[in-house]
Amino acid sequence: MTKRIFFTLSLLIALMSCSTQESDEVQLVLDTQSTLGEGALWNYKTGELMWVNIKGEILNIYNPRTGNNKEMFTGQMVGTVVPTESGKVLVALQNGIYTFDTETGSKQLIVDPEADKPDNRFNDGKCDPSGRFWAGTMSTVGGGKVGALYRLDPDSSIHLMVDQVSISNGIVWSADKTKMYYIDTPTMKVMAYDYDDASGEISNPKVAVEIPAGIGAPDGMTIDADDNLWVALWGGSAVGCFNPETGELIRKIEVPAKNVTSCSFGDEDLGTLYITTARESTSKEELEMFPHAGGVFKIRPGVVGVEAFFFKDLN
Repeated sequence: MTKRIFFTLSLLIALMSCSTQESDEVQLVLDTQSTLGEGALWNYKTGELMWVNIKGEILNIYNPRTGNNKEMFTGQMVGTVVPTESGKVLVALQNGIYTFDTETGSKQLIVDPEADKPDNRFNDGKCDPSGRFWAGTMSTVGGGKVGALYRLDPDSSIHLMVDQVSISNGIVWSADKTKMYYIDTPTMKVMAYDYDDASGEISNPKVAVEIPAGIGAPDGMTIDADDNLWVALWGGSAVGCFNPETGELIRKIEVPAKNVTSCSFGDEDLGTLYITTARESTSKEELEMFPHAGGVFKIRPGVVGVEAFFFKDLN
């Protein structure tokens, strides 16, 4: 009888702890073999992972409960996606920022701040704690420092926030809403800005993290509940976790793809790290080593993320 009670208690404890259980290995979620998967973001209201295939011009919405990955054609290269409070999404396309209806596939231009730069496209971006959308641009022909970081406010006004950017990438905010962290990939740095949540203004840029040589270049980024930064490492087959206060590399998660592009904490407890990758810039020999490159992967790293911010649209 005692053994039976002990077994029952052990089973209950195991079931209670399974939602936060760590896993040591990265698992393949979607074998999409995307040319340039990017922009992972967990929509906690719908329980879905949103991500994009930039070169394929595809917005993806993955439901882990059903295993279904919905693909929607955007008609232009798509750098990132964010949900809006009204239930639609914003997509940052090659030629501007659009609202996008995930039911019908229809889109409507809000603003194109670089209509005079046809060789640029939008890349990564996210919403800040007050529901403003930040997204940056880059050259499609290899030009350096011709991109910029913009802030789109709920009233549809657009503001240039950082200029002379080469490849605008990861962006997140601290839990106390006083810091914004931002990546321009070729600098090999994560910059920390003082952030005013009331106005959306940033100031006093400082280096928070210098990416160590030889581990890859910083790409997309997310933040966990402890304010540590999780940075996708392009060319490094990994995601690195960094302490932005000390710049220390705390942990590195190996990913079976050469070019790791973005990551986002998801699932009901925000305890699963979803990771996007690319097949682009991967040799035939490397693809033999990483046959699932371009897919979406996941791991339970033992920490949890924070809820994504939604665009505070006025519609």
